[in-house]
Amino acid sequence: MGRNELAGDFRLGDRPVNRMGYGAMQLAGPLVFGPPEDPAAAVAVLREAVESGVNHIDTSDFYGPHVVNQLIREALGPYPDDLAIVTKVGAERGDDGRRLPAAAASPAELTRAVHDNLRNLGLEQLEVVNFRVMLRVNVPAEGSIEASFTALAELQRQGLIRHLGLSHATPTQFEEANRIARVVCVQNRYNLVHRQDDAFIDRLAAQGVAYVPYAPLGGFRGLATPRLAAIAANLEATPMQVALAWLLQRSPNILPIPGTASSAHLRENLAAASLRLSPATVAQLDSLARA
Repeated sequence: MGRNELAGDFRLGDRPVNRMGYGAMQLAGPLVFGPPEDPAAAVAVLREAVESGVNHIDTSDFYGPHVVNQLIREALGPYPDDLAIVTKVGAERGDDGRRLPAAAASPAELTRAVHDNLRNLGLEQLEVVNFRVMLRVNVPAEGSIEASFTALAELQRQGLIRHLGLSHATPTQFEEANRIARVVCVQNRYNLVHRQDDAFIDRLAAQGVAYVPYAPLGGFRGLATPRLAAIAANLEATPMQVALAWLLQRSPNILPIPGTASSAHLRENLAAASLRLSPATVAQLDSLARA
């Protein structure tokens, strides 16, 4: 059994994927804009991830823009039959790197974004497309997503998309979208400290819906603390490994997608699948959210 297989699998749409995936965002340049400093190293990381058993890669044509999807195509095409590439639409960047969220949610822009993803990934059908809800940039906010999600459901009916998901969404938006078309996954920020989705995760698990947490250590700001470092040291692990192991033990429908542009860090992340946390350690980690 390979290292990543220790994490087990969970159904994403109609196929099982290894629960430890890979997030490709960090393969772009600084602040997720422009090309990487070392494109060959980015290609090598992608290939090593798949060779190590990763068969769930998270991306977006928004990353770069276009750069990351083009790297994925170069590194992995023609794609393995069991590889699930999950992309997202609903956000856009201008030529100067600024985010342009409002216009990106219009049906016309969503259609263009889907075709951009297809072209840059070299695919005829996207496995999963997450609609990134951008009513507020930093935290999910309530508001109807009917028009946008209906547009994506139409593209699904046309055969351009196999499955649909949501990103940066609330439980109410999940219910609204799920009435329009089946939602197979929700991708939100969730980690040891950011626990607002605890009840949401349990609801999704009961329905067999995957939950894909991003920012396991808090993203750009980070949440590594002396207490987490001490817990990790006692386990002879890194803080990231402990954070990932906690996610894997939190619920069987959680599919982490840690990202890195480093082969060494990739190996460290995948090794977290073999780390088992005792109930006492889990209690210590849970207390970080209350600190």
